[in-house]
Amino acid sequence: MGVYEAGVNGTDGTTTATTCSCWNTSMRCWCRWRWENHHQQQQQHNVLRQRLVSLVFSSGFTFFLGYLVLYGSIGMFYAWLMFSKPYLHSTNARVGLKSLGCQEDNEGSWSIGVFYGDSPFSLKPIEAMNEWRDEGAAWPVANPVVTCASLSDAGFPSNFVADPFLYVRGDTLFLFYETKNSITSQGDIGVAKSIDKGATWQQLGIALDEDWHLSYPYVFNYLGQIYMMPESSQKGELRLYRALNFPLQWTLDKVLIKNPLVDSFIINRAGEYWLFGSDYSGVGTRKNGQLEIWYSSSPLGPWKPHKKNPIYNVDKSVGARNGGRPFVYDGNLYRVGQDCGQTYGRRVRIFKVEVLTKDDYKEVEVPLGFEESNKGPNAWNGARYHHLDVQQLSSGKWIAVMDGDRVPSGDPVHRFILGSASFAAVTVVVVVLGVLLGAVKSIIPLNWCAHFSGKRNNALLGRQRSNFSSKVRRFCSRLNRVPLSVRGKIKPNTWAGKLVLAAIFAVGVALMCTGVKYFYGGNGAEEAYPLNGSYSQFTLLTMTYDARLWNLKMYVRHYSRCSSVKEIIVVWNKGIPPRSCDLDSTVPVWIRVEDQNSLNNRFKKDPMIKTRAVLELDDDIMMSCDDIERGFNVWRQHPDRIVGFYPRLVRGSPLKYRDEKYARRHESYNMILTGAAFIDRTLAFERYWSSEAKAGRELVDRYFNCEDVLLNYLYANASLSQTVEYVRPTWVIDTSKFTGVAISKNTNMHYKIRSNCLLKFSEIYGSIAGRKWEFSARKDGWDL
Repeated sequence: MGVYEAGVNGTDGTTTATTCSCWNTSMRCWCRWRWENHHQQQQQHNVLRQRLVSLVFSSGFTFFLGYLVLYGSIGMFYAWLMFSKPYLHSTNARVGLKSLGCQEDNEGSWSIGVFYGDSPFSLKPIEAMNEWRDEGAAWPVANPVVTCASLSDAGFPSNFVADPFLYVRGDTLFLFYETKNSITSQGDIGVAKSIDKGATWQQLGIALDEDWHLSYPYVFNYLGQIYMMPESSQKGELRLYRALNFPLQWTLDKVLIKNPLVDSFIINRAGEYWLFGSDYSGVGTRKNGQLEIWYSSSPLGPWKPHKKNPIYNVDKSVGARNGGRPFVYDGNLYRVGQDCGQTYGRRVRIFKVEVLTKDDYKEVEVPLGFEESNKGPNAWNGARYHHLDVQQLSSGKWIAVMDGDRVPSGDPVHRFILGSASFAAVTVVVVVLGVLLGAVKSIIPLNWCAHFSGKRNNALLGRQRSNFSSKVRRFCSRLNRVPLSVRGKIKPNTWAGKLVLAAIFAVGVALMCTGVKYFYGGNGAEEAYPLNGSYSQFTLLTMTYDARLWNLKMYVRHYSRCSSVKEIIVVWNKGIPPRSCDLDSTVPVWIRVEDQNSLNNRFKKDPMIKTRAVLELDDDIMMSCDDIERGFNVWRQHPDRIVGFYPRLVRGSPLKYRDEKYARRHESYNMILTGAAFIDRTLAFERYWSSEAKAGRELVDRYFNCEDVLLNYLYANASLSQTVEYVRPTWVIDTSKFTGVAISKNTNMHYKIRSNCLLKFSEIYGSIAGRKWEFSARKDGWDL
């Protein structure tokens, strides 16, 4: 190779031959190294390809794949059966949304309830006050009164509603709250109006929508103007808005503080205005555990920081973060704080402010007197409640709004992790089965263990790699001896071995179903079904005696946790009754001891029953809370009917009592057994104890049977329209089969007595054989 050098001033250049033998040698070495490296990589790829082919066509892989498909099929069937609800034709049967609202959200499923009391420390939910509405809605109204469905059905898609604040104007209540937009995933400020003390709410729309997250809409009045101070921490400042056309039009009045304050409020106390808020932007600030105070002569500012700021910078469970509007009671100022210890927004805590000056601040915690629900995820606020606004009305009574959630923060992520762990455990179960059945010969093939080949330029490095490879291969060899050892101890051909295999297979099925439940089963709540946006509650009534105490305990424990159950009435017909405290219940249990052992006691008028709806349910019937809630929803649409889960068809000449199979074969029914049925307490009890029903009641006492048949005749005799409605349950268990204390042990005799009742009641009240209704799909989407 030569280098040409040009002459100076136009002279000819000269050529100098320069040899680069060292450079050429380096190029040859580099090229050879590249070729050897490429060849070695190609060999490794070929070996890997051969290993993959041998793995795919191996018996162990076929076994592994086959069992995974089997478990997957079981999981898909379980998901279809339990969560797709084949008996439902409509996927939106629960909420009936007209939009994309109420999507699962990692922040939660917050909703809002209304409470009343004689003081801020004696608040009771709206259902405890027996607030009633007109027909077609709820009797009585129950919390929550505003949900994501309320807003979504009004045309404003929402995943949840939280942070409620009231603005009272005469007899009209305005409710401002945070709503998380289902489309933008951003917090906006919604507003609703009530003219019936909070029993019903008209959704007015979105009061404030910015390009950043908004929440905590603190609304107050100052000099005849209405202001709103929402949280705008994403904007990095605390902004004050003024109403132009209350409640939907607002304009920015001014920026109060150039700090990203969270959950702030303003209170007038001792001639000064005080601003409480949390600033998490500082170094060393504890999230949800910090509180600061500012003061001013006007809510419009300017604001000066408190001498002791930060007032708190402690653990998040202390309640430093504000949780609603402060209130004054008996001359004392109280601050509402959030306990975020176990999860974000676990509960509200109340603090009595003892000292509030420019130089000092002291407060002490006092009990709120609020009774938490023990229904778990079935309660709308069973997991947490983190915001309270309580105000005194002109009547002197107190009203409050509180938000609540049925699941803790981050529940979807938590369920995803648990579901993934369950599926991973299923693969381990498949490997164990393969080992026991001999399909898996080795856990890790030796040729898959660490192995190094090729030339070693560095002898020391080569020896180190060789030693490491040897250790790995020894570990693989020991691990691969495990299948032989296990098969030596557990022999699949023996009965004991088959039992072990069956148990392991069952564990895999349980793990697969558990994983499917975490992925597709939602938060596990059996929620109530709203009707026209409102919820209600009912009284559960059962009749029993001392020999069936075991049934009763299981019955009360299960049904008391259903969302819409307000209380349980136990009609005790014989023996020494239990104490209410002996029963594990989340709702009040009243035991009504009867003097006479009569089936007529089931429909006796009882002043203890406060709800219009009564579910008559035998103590040996167990079904899901979801089925109970569906039945209650259907009854609310038809409160003049007997709505239940056990249909019968009465027909023929002479009339003969037959079971449910007979009704299904003829695809129709005209009677609903009240062993599991919803009724109107006033309508049903008055008809049953009327003078016209006296002869029927005497027959019930004579036969010690047929009280439910009599009620069906009384309903049919009072109306020419449909008087019964069937709701198909998902599953039903008769617990009397386990205790041997069934009331009707002789089925043939039981049916014979009931056939006699049909003849007698037909003579007295007229026949119902000419009436019948088909099993058909209802308009609400439920296959009945």
